[in-house]
Amino acid sequence: MSTQTSQTTAVMNTYGRFPITLVSGKGSYVYTDDGTRYLDFTAGIATCNLGHTPEAVKDALHKQIDTLWHVSNLYTIPAQNKLASLLTENLPLDQVFFCNSGAEANEAAIKLVKKYWFDHGEHSRNTIVTFTQSFHGRTGTTMAATGQEKIHQGFTPLTPGFHYAPFNDDKGLDVINKDTTAAVMLELIQGEGGVIPAQRAWIEKLQQTCNANQVPILIDEVQSGAGRTGTFFAFEQYPVSPDIVTSAKGLGSGFPIGAMLASKTFADHFTPGSHGSTFGGNPLAATAAAETVSIIRNPEFLEQVKQNSETLKKALQRLQTKTDLIKEVRGKGFLIGLELTVEATELIRALHTRQILTLPAGPNVLRLVPPLTVTEKEIMTFITGLTETINEIENGGNKS
Repeated sequence: MSTQTSQTTAVMNTYGRFPITLVSGKGSYVYTDDGTRYLDFTAGIATCNLGHTPEAVKDALHKQIDTLWHVSNLYTIPAQNKLASLLTENLPLDQVFFCNSGAEANEAAIKLVKKYWFDHGEHSRNTIVTFTQSFHGRTGTTMAATGQEKIHQGFTPLTPGFHYAPFNDDKGLDVINKDTTAAVMLELIQGEGGVIPAQRAWIEKLQQTCNANQVPILIDEVQSGAGRTGTFFAFEQYPVSPDIVTSAKGLGSGFPIGAMLASKTFADHFTPGSHGSTFGGNPLAATAAAETVSIIRNPEFLEQVKQNSETLKKALQRLQTKTDLIKEVRGKGFLIGLELTVEATELIRALHTRQILTLPAGPNVLRLVPPLTVTEKEIMTFITGLTETINEIENGGNKS
């Protein structure tokens, strides 16, 4: 195990880094500077959906690197057109704006909604309803859209125009109205907020409420998209018809790219000069994403995700019956949260000793987001390591 400790460097201290230095990766495994191999159930925080350095994406990038790296969005970029067609195929969404991250995609979605109402002369519709425990990014505006006080601390005054309603609560929908509500923005599975899935009946009522008040629905699929829940987007499993969807993370197999998809009704309100991005959807990023999306959209690939994620979830549920350490197993597909009776970091650090990487999602939730290509054998390796680690913690730190 790498023993590098925290020290002063020229890199700003904005992350609570673990003392592990990763230098290479392949499939479901990453390797440290001293050669230690870790089973990676973080996937770059739900980003390396095809595993580390997938061959097909690597080959496509090599061809593009030999051809063209970057041009301005003032010119047509063929890979963008291909990617946009792949993303909107068989969905109620018509056009795509490309950027570099999930936060940027959410910024674009917020701007688009504002522009829509401005163009319609309805300037009083200037409040976007988001939900408690949501996470939409760390830029000035997406931070304000996020319904978590800890994200806001130290950065007031926040960008105005957001109302935080309770998640999965019918009463929270009462604030939606046709006079002041510009949009409703939500995650169908709150990732950073604790891996909390939206309830199907609540989403159905949310859709009905928005329809009655002519309020557009913005769905943040930055973490739940790109096949992570067993369909390309999580909203495909819910009774909801979004007007705008945002995506990033797993979209480019680790290459920085974000996307905002919108129905033509809204997309038409972004005209030349209304929004832009220097690097958004450049030839390299769009090529990586197009290859990634074409693989993930394959029905056989998604069926394998459903089967293997169900194997993982059932194994976790069996483990839950044998320990008091796990209070709840929740989530969809390979976006799973384990609510614990101990702090998540205690379990995360203990798993490091068994060469397994996991993530927190709040103080007491362990988040599991392995590559979508993880095998059944690798899932069982993880379950064995987790079981041994839990037994060790319950036995007071004595290895059994």
